[in-house]
Amino acid sequence: MGTVALPWPSRLTACRERDRLASVADPDEDLVRRVGQGDPAAIQALVARKLPRMLALAQRMLGDPVEAEDVAQDAMLRAWKQAPRWTPGRAKFDTWLHRVALNLCYDRLRRRREVPTEIIPDRPDEGPLPDRDLMTAQLGAQVDRALAALPQRQREAIVLCHYQELTNIEAAGLMSVSIEALESLLSRGRRTLRQTLAHLAPGAGPVVEGGRG
Repeated sequence: MGTVALPWPSRLTACRERDRLASVADPDEDLVRRVGQGDPAAIQALVARKLPRMLALAQRMLGDPVEAEDVAQDAMLRAWKQAPRWTPGRAKFDTWLHRVALNLCYDRLRRRREVPTEIIPDRPDEGPLPDRDLMTAQLGAQVDRALAALPQRQREAIVLCHYQELTNIEAAGLMSVSIEALESLLSRGRRTLRQTLAHLAPGAGPVVEGGRG
């Protein structure tokens, strides 16, 4: 009796190929192509899709809304210029855009001659209790300060994974580190944030547990 060739190796190969293609699939590919062709509607759609994410990234990294807006606009301008030359399949456009925005943030951080240490003291509250929106804003400010106080690489890891919602694989690639190194940065950053924000009510702080594979 001859040996019967089992079909599963070929299915496994097919699954691996499908996963490989899925890993490089770019949801922005068609939009970027249209931007490169000068389609005004596509340009507006790209700005609407990416500008808020780049603004949030820069705000978390720099802690300065004015600088963050400059970085986000500069990143979008570079995206518009790059679109006609974009080669699909080599990398995701969103990943490339994150790299551009991060580099712009690094440039600004390097240009800062000194880290400001003076904190404006809180004014005594002599009026009625703040409403929910104000309390939320104050809480957000405390979280932002705690995030800004983290070492830069820990802050970057948490921003990419928990605020930009990139997978651990994508974030590690952007940071040019291994998955293990990224997870170590995340673990140390989360631990510091928990300690810094321990005075907040349970559940008030950011959810920075776990990650996406």
